[in-house]
Amino acid sequence: MIKVEIRRPRMEDIKELYSLFRIVIKDTFIEEGIGEKLLDLNNEIEGKERYLESDLESDGEKRYFLIALYGNKMIGSIEYGPASNLICKMTNNNIKELVEVGTVFVHPDYQRMGVGNLLLNKMYSTLKSKGIEEFCLASGYKMAQKIWKKKFGEPDYLLED
Repeated sequence: MIKVEIRRPRMEDIKELYSLFRIVIKDTFIEEGIGEKLLDLNNEIEGKERYLESDLESDGEKRYFLIALYGNKMIGSIEYGPASNLICKMTNNNIKELVEVGTVFVHPDYQRMGVGNLLLNKMYSTLKSKGIEEFCLASGYKMAQKIWKKKFGEPDYLLED
């Protein structure tokens, strides 16, 4: 396992985080066989950028990011915030009070090295320290769904398409 620092993002990290979002989302779209869906890809990137801006503007009150660094290279991120409108709608608001953990991104060159687990564990301890015991995970990516099922078992809700 590589030695990784996990910390909160700073304003000077924005450009590098935006770059990480683009790299990971583009790679994921290609791996998922949906690389040609450029509008969806761009919407996904812009959504993550807005989440980061919300974190930095609210000092972690509206959205809360953690980033992973290997040396001075940004290699991962994780975030939590309110459950999305889609999740609330599709679950009949049964989990609208839960936070949603997402934006679990690891640079393709550093995947399968435990970085995602480190980020998830740090986020879990962060949530516990804030008194948050339950959360939801959301991903439309089949690779991520496979990982979540392996870690946490079958989901309570599975939204098709």
